Amino acid sequence: MSILLIAGSPSERSRSAALLDAVQLHLALRGAEVERVLIRDLSPQALVLADVAHPSIAQAVAKVARAQAIVVATPIYKAAYSGVLKLFLDLLPQTGFKGKTILPMATGGSPHHMLALDYALRPVLQSLGADHILPGVFATDGQVVLLPPDGHQLDDDLAQRLKRAAGLLPVSKDWGKQAANAPIHFSRVRCSV
Repeated sequence: MSILLIAGSPSERSRSAALLDAVQLHLALRGAEVERVLIRDLSPQALVLADVAHPSIAQAVAKVARAQAIVVATPIYKAAYSGVLKLFLDLLPQTGFKGKTILPMATGGSPHHMLALDYALRPVLQSLGADHILPGVFATDGQVVLLPPDGHQLDDDLAQRLKRAAGLLPVSKDWGKQAANAPIHFSRVRCSV
């Protein structure tokens, strides 16, 4: 099963991309096929002008269409997801996430931005036709330390929440059948925010 990781930060190095790195590692251990879209690498002019025929945009939209599951990571700016992510999501077809499982993730300066996942990002993901939106993962800047030159260190609690979230993503064709039929004891139900 194909899983697409969408990095919604305009920065070359970002804490939200570090969240994607951790999820990708867990997915690789489960044998998942993973692709990435770094919105900052798409043509800025094509994004702003909504030029869906531009090769970089067309390739990114095609990756979304191929994916069975999508992980969206964004920094929270002024109580909302990033502007570059908004530009990209606006270029997707109205049902661009139909039939897909979505995992939203975000980073922000303080826990006060945590609800932006639910009141800003989740409605947009829902409007794109997502069949199943998993509980989001939010991390404060203090939980993701960027290390020179290209590394990062995750807080232990955050690392565990990311591992659990990655475990909820489908990695095989039979995943949905197994997940739908398998009973889950109430003590195993977790919320990760």
